[in-house]
Parts: sequence; C-alpha cells; structure tokens
Amino acid sequence: MSEALEPEQTSAYQWVGGEAVVRQLVDRFYDLMDLEPRYAQLRAAHGTTLDDARDKLYWFLSGWLGGPNHYIERFGHPRLRARHMPFTIGILERDQWLACMFQAMADEGIDPELGRRLYVLVLQPVEDAAQQQVGRADRMLRVAGGGQAEVVRHRL
Repeated sequence: MSEALEPEQTSAYQWVGGEAVVRQLVDRFYDLMDLEPRYAQLRAAHGTTLDDARDKLYWFLSGWLGGPNHYIERFGHPRLRARHMPFTIGILERDQWLACMFQAMADEGIDPELGRRLYVLVLQPVEDAAQQQVGRADRMLRVAGGGQAEVVRHRL
C-alpha cells in the first residue's frame, strides 16, 4: 500500500493496493479454502475445481472495491442474491466464508482499518445469502409441518 494515499481520498481498490493485491487476496482466500479443514463445508459447496470461482471473485471484487468493472463487463449486474440462489448457503457457510476472507486479508497484510470497513460492507451480502436459505428452510418447514416453525438466526 502506498503511504501517499489517504484512505479517505482513494477507493478501497487503490487503498488495498490495486490489481495485484486483489488477485493475491482472492488466491489466498481459495488456497485457504482448499487447505484448512475448518473451511471444509465452504469448500464442498464449490465443486471440484476453484478456477472459475477464483476468476469470478477477482473480477467482482475489483469492481466492488472501486477498480475496473471486470465482472459487469463480462456478465452484467452481479445480482448476488439471484446468482447464489442455487447454492445452499446457511449460517455455517456464511461464517466460514467470512472467516476465510478475513484470514486471507490478514495473511495478505491488508490494512486492518480497511479490513474493518470492508467487514461492514461484506457482511450484508453474505448475511443476505445465508438468510435467504434460512427463509427458504423456514417456508419449507411451515409447509411440511402445517404450522409455525421456529427459526433461529445468528447475527455476528
């Protein structure tokens, strides 16, 4: 990270260090997912290879952080909820995704202040994906049980 850049006067993409650092962050994230047993359920949700996921997350994060809109140029609006609808994303997967991403950020030396700010921004889409699954399960339980279902929601 360049010391000349003031966090308040630059995009998160510039603050993090640009293209090379975003790629390193994404690679570390998926490397951890492959290596660390504590991310096993998250890894299982990604299929046999992570190559496509690596590219898509890199393209998405680049634009999301204020850099080039690689993802939008290739696929249009990210529509995160719709694109994640086919996957089972529960509380466990949400927690593992967040832990894996923030471990990757720490491992790559991302400024802790930027990490705190990104946590707030990342939390809502990840929480939405998990809650969408909880809501889907809640609806299925209500239909199957014919009545009220108690759904416990975990908030960070």
